[in-house]
Amino acid sequence: MAVPFYLPYFVFAGTAAALVTILYGLNRALADAGWPPQSRTRTFRFSAAILLGWLAVAIALAAMGVYHAGANTIPTIQYGILLPILVGTLLLWRSESLARILDAPQQWIVGVQLYRALGVIFLILYATGELPRLFAWPAGVGDIAVGLLAPVVALAYA
Repeated sequence: MAVPFYLPYFVFAGTAAALVTILYGLNRALADAGWPPQSRTRTFRFSAAILLGWLAVAIALAAMGVYHAGANTIPTIQYGILLPILVGTLLLWRSESLARILDAPQQWIVGVQLYRALGVIFLILYATGELPRLFAWPAGVGDIAVGLLAPVVALAYA
């Protein structure tokens, strides 16, 4: 069975919605924390550039086949995850602005996890024979549960 034709559009729409929600939540949190408009705009633009740049690099690497793994090769997706974690850790350690961002109200970062309901993709790929059951079911069901409960947890946190 082939991957459903709509799946890439589903992923694209989910990614766009998650980015918009993250940036909206960041801007809202900075406003709630009383950041001056000029500082808030500069931080928002810098954050947007980082997120969009990361997305562009990830898409380019995927298009070049960097993340493709065969039966006899070691997967490389972990590098796409590890590098942003390392950069984020460095920024957290060295950036006063990032420390100030983390002091802002954070319920939005919990609520934005709603995008994880896109974990249904794992179940769709399992149904088409593209993912093994051992991975697809725990990842799919776990992501769906986290995604659907994220707004509830965010409201409780707020």
